[in-house]
Formats: sequence, C-alpha cells, structure tokens
Amino acid sequence: MSEETSFRPGAQAPGEVPDNLTRSSTSDATGGGGMFRSLRERNYRYYASGQVVSLTGTWMQRAAQDWLVLELSGGNAAALGVAVALQFMPTLLLTLWAGVAADRFDKRRLLIGVQSALGACGFVLGLLDVTGVVVLWHVYALCLVLGCFAAVDAPVRQSFVTEMVGPAQVTNAVALNSMTFNLARIVGPAVAGLMITAVGTGWVFLANGLSSVAVVTGLVLMDPARLHRSAPLREKRGQLVAGLRYVRGRPDLITLMALVLCIGTFGMNFENTLAVLARNTFEREADGYGLLITMLAVGTLSGASLAARRSARGGPRLRLVLIGAAAFGALEVVASVMPGYWTFAVALIPVGIAVMTFTTSANATVQLSVDPTVRGRVMGLYMLVFLGGKPLGGLASGWLAAELGPRSPLMIGGLLSLAAALVAAGVLARRRHGGRVGSRREGDS
Repeated sequence: MSEETSFRPGAQAPGEVPDNLTRSSTSDATGGGGMFRSLRERNYRYYASGQVVSLTGTWMQRAAQDWLVLELSGGNAAALGVAVALQFMPTLLLTLWAGVAADRFDKRRLLIGVQSALGACGFVLGLLDVTGVVVLWHVYALCLVLGCFAAVDAPVRQSFVTEMVGPAQVTNAVALNSMTFNLARIVGPAVAGLMITAVGTGWVFLANGLSSVAVVTGLVLMDPARLHRSAPLREKRGQLVAGLRYVRGRPDLITLMALVLCIGTFGMNFENTLAVLARNTFEREADGYGLLITMLAVGTLSGASLAARRSARGGPRLRLVLIGAAAFGALEVVASVMPGYWTFAVALIPVGIAVMTFTTSANATVQLSVDPTVRGRVMGLYMLVFLGGKPLGGLASGWLAAELGPRSPLMIGGLLSLAAALVAAGVLARRRHGGRVGSRREGDS
C-alpha cells in the first residue's frame, strides 16, 4: 500500500465527523489515576520539570521584549506589532517542514538542539541590552531568528507528547503541559515586571537564556527506551504533500483547523496590546503590565486545570472545542468595554479560562484523531494555522491599536472569534447530517 493511500481516513461515511472527534476516546479513558496521572511516566516528569523553569524564563522574556520595544520606539504600538510579526513569520515557511522532520528523525535530539538555540537568543539580546548598545533593529533581527527556531520547535514538541506518555494519556499530558505553560505565565511576567523596574530588561533576557538549561537537561536525562515511538518515516519524496493530502481527505480536520486559524490570528493577538493598554490607556508602569498578563494567566491556568480534570473522565469532545471558541469570543468583547484598570484585569480571568478550554481541546482532538505515522506532519500544519496567522494578526492589532485605540483589537478579535465558532458549528452539523443521509441512501441502493 502506498503512503498516500495508507493515510486515508477510516471507514466513516463521506463527510461525516469521525467518532473520535465527537465521543470520548476509549484508549484515553482507560488511563485512570486522576488529573496528574501523566507524571507517573519518568520521561514526562523530567520534561515537565524542565519546562516549568524554561517557560518561566520564556514568559519573562516576552514581557521584557514588549516593554523594550515600546521604550526604544517611544511607545509606538505599530512597532510592537512589527516585532510580533517578525517573531511568528518563520512559522509560515518552516513549520510544515519541521513536521516532516518530526516524523523522520529523533524528536528528543531535535528538541535538545532547538531548545539550546532558543536559550542562546536570550543570551545575545541580554548582552546587547545590558551593555547599552541595543537598538530597535537588534530586537527585530533577534525576533526573526527566535521565530525560526520556535517554528521548528512547535510541531516537534507537540508530537513528542505522545511519545513520552503513550496515546492513552495524551489528553491528560496536553492539559498538564498547558498548566505548566500557564503557571509560568503567572510567575514569569510578574517577576519580569519587578526585574525591569529594579535592574532593567537586559537581565531578564539573560535569565531566560539561563533557564533553557533546565529543559535541555530534562531531555538529556530521559530514557529513550521508555519512549512510545512509532517506526520512523523513511526518507521519500512527496512526504509533505502526502501529509497535506491526508488532511484534505478529512473535512472535519479542515473545519477545525480553519477555526484555529481564525481565532489564532484575530482573537488571541490581543495579548500584544496589553502593554499598550497598561502604558497608554491605564497609565501604568511595567509592573502594571505584568499584572495584566498574570491575571490572564490565572484564567488560563484555571482552564488548563479543568481540562486535566476532564481528561480523567475521557478524551476531548468536539462540542467542547466549539463551546470554548464561542465563549472566548464573547468574553473578549466583554473585556474590551471594561472601564477601569482593575475591572479590565478581573475580566481577563474568564477570558483565559475560555481560551484554554478551546486550545487544549483542539490540540488533543487533533492528536488523537490522526494516524501516528502522520502525526508530526499534521501537528506541523496545526501549528502553522495556530501560529502562522500571528504575523498578520500582530500587524493588524498594532495598526488597530494605533488608529482606533488599544481596546479595538479585543473588540474586533472577539467578534471575529465568535463568528468563526458559530460558522464552524454550522458547517460540522450540516456535514455530519449530510454524511449520515448519504450513507443511508447508499445502503438503499
């Protein structure tokens, strides 16, 4: 059987959403052991421990980078949008090929190299800053370099989750990854805000470079024999096209990824304007900006915790993906009209819960619904649509904030996210109904 035909979906009716996207995954439901059960895996414990430290440093750098760009540009929101666009632009060019690499090569070794390079970017920017020679184009150039390595990291890291814990624990591990990510999101910006005020942005970048040692150490200490590996993909022409053809044969995946693209591009870019809101609208310093990110992270951590609890009762449901998307859009609109700093900060908590419900459910749904031999390429495409729209979204949010005010990216992004969720729900419902009707007619003939 050729690679192309082996990637075709299973025996569902034409156009019908597969059962593993609408019901709990049987294999996942049998995991047992509560919301932290993935930590029973030795390799995953090493990975998660390193991620706690490394991601805290990453969030420290993100906050410091936004603040540094605003300082170097005189508070220009459009300059911040350019930095975001440069950091995520490589995703458009490299992520799909990184997915092929994830299916073909040792994911653990790839991650060791990429994570080391990401840490080196932090060291370089930190040295430029603490020595007082940094200018705006330095930040832009390093955003681009950082984006290249991050574009490779994303699909490899996402598909590596299954290797660490096995298919039965994927939903739980994705949720725990989100908890780790958002715990760092709470601590990192808060620490960064204090450090920026006390010693400046340069030392924050250096601290992030040092934090990368933790995740690299965790990867090195893993036992490769305990990884749940599938047979590596042999080098062959057309493997990228074969992966795209697999997705093309799955209308349910196309609809889900279109929803992820819309929300990732227009809805989730509002974070880039939090610095502008804190500085220009609410007249706060760096610690005030850090607190806004922290409040959002309180919500996303809560959402990730709820996802981990749900995973003990079974796999993800497509309905939850759609509910999370619609709730996120509506709550983002509500947050955009909050009049004061503290009411706005509190409104970010439910926004965080909703967006984490959407992202964890969507990620686990995609991973559990595809063939293991094509998972790296599918996750490459998933990360492309999730992150690839951020250059456009970053530029658009910066322009909207400059022209219509810092609140406008939240209002417009929320409305577009809500509309995308409603359209996706309608398309999937119509397709599922049409598939069932089609299968009955086929049987009658």
